[in-house]
Amino acid sequence: MAAPIIPVTASIQKAVSLINAIDTGRFPRLLSRILQKLHLKAESSFSEEEEEKLQAAFSVEKQDLHLVLETISFILEQAVYHNLKPATLQQQLENIHLHQDKAEAFATVWAAAGQDTVEKFRQRILTPQKLETIGWQLNLQMAQSTQTKQKSPQAVLELGVSNEDSKNLKKVFVEFSHQELFDFYNKVCIVF
Repeated sequence: MAAPIIPVTASIQKAVSLINAIDTGRFPRLLSRILQKLHLKAESSFSEEEEEKLQAAFSVEKQDLHLVLETISFILEQAVYHNLKPATLQQQLENIHLHQDKAEAFATVWAAAGQDTVEKFRQRILTPQKLETIGWQLNLQMAQSTQTKQKSPQAVLELGVSNEDSKNLKKVFVEFSHQELFDFYNKVCIVF
């Protein structure tokens, strides 16, 4: 038997009991919709209006619906991460006391679209931000009235960072003393 990939916590147990109460006829469509949008980090699977309709259709409170949707997403993300076979996914779900018909629905939906979802995750950029531009300046403070022979260089790096989802460039400024810049340089040289 495979090691459990879904921890049995109080919230998972509550979600399992809520999922077990969902109408079996509607459940596969819910799973398919969540699986279709699983790879989109910034986008919710359902709009507010759709969530209200789901609440009415499944006769659950808003927080219970969110728990169900988050748990289903978590289970599917674990299936993606571990690249599970449908039968293994079904067994894992039955081990956490999900009814057989719901576990079979998970396995069926996963068999139909799981590999496409895994591929979408592989193609997704792993880092949410990308370094676009680099600028620098050197500020050299020569002396103060209290310390006549002090030289205090400060390097300022200007990093232009863009987000994966938007093309807006955000500027980040990092200031280094001479020693900090030297340490940073040595660390970067080790990496490359």
